[in-house]
Amino acid sequence: MANIRELDPSASPLDYFGSELRRQREAAGLKQGELGSCIFCTGSLVGQIETARKVPTRDFAERVDAALMTDGLFTRLVGLVLRSQLPTWFQPYAEMEARATYVSTYQCQLVHGLLQTKGYASALLGVDHPDRVEEMVAARLERQRILEREHPPALWVVLDESALHQKVGGREVMWNQLAHLLSFRTQPWVQIQVLPHSVGQHTGMMGSFTLLRFEDDPDLFYAETYDIPHMTANPQVIRERSVGYARLQAMALSPEASAELIARVMEERYGDQRGTDGRIVA
Repeated sequence: MANIRELDPSASPLDYFGSELRRQREAAGLKQGELGSCIFCTGSLVGQIETARKVPTRDFAERVDAALMTDGLFTRLVGLVLRSQLPTWFQPYAEMEARATYVSTYQCQLVHGLLQTKGYASALLGVDHPDRVEEMVAARLERQRILEREHPPALWVVLDESALHQKVGGREVMWNQLAHLLSFRTQPWVQIQVLPHSVGQHTGMMGSFTLLRFEDDPDLFYAETYDIPHMTANPQVIRERSVGYARLQAMALSPEASAELIARVMEERYGDQRGTDGRIVA
């Protein structure tokens, strides 16, 4: 007889998802393999998710809802599950970011998480968490869904030119990442400015930071250090960093000139070895 692992549904969103999946599957009179066949995956994967050994994807949740006719139950739950996979120290910021109406950020070395492609995020997260890449990438992509809402936050990114040249994941990953940045040119709620190397010293040289603005709550300042993130609503900090951010915006290239620079780096640094099908060749 199979050893069925008992879950405590209250232990975590992942445990609750697994417990509810098992309950709904059994109520439908389906074995794990039978449900897997219905949603185009293996019974083993269904079992791993039911026992909280694997994190479900949004696609998996949507397929389960369709197969078990659960009226969007698992699609609603999967957002909680994926957010719970974010680092514990980062979750308070992610919750505030999701509520913000205006996000303005300066990034000194890397593309901001809301704008990262799956390949770029995988390469980054794989450095320190090679055993948890899949679920952490899924959590990061879930976080980006705030940009797909009917009323998304306004996002203004000042991106240091260094981020365009820092090769993350190889040439093809960077080509796709820069192409993704260019795709936001048609989205009125996302503005990207590049701070070129030619500006010399500037107010952002102490590191990346983000300012969050809300409709009814005080503004927040957020920055990360190696070991402890810092988030505060201190009015003096908000005032100083808001002025600093305005100075960075003034020194950066316009969104149009920034797009031209991104396209140029994309071609010159990452595009000169592309094959006839558009893919990078060795």
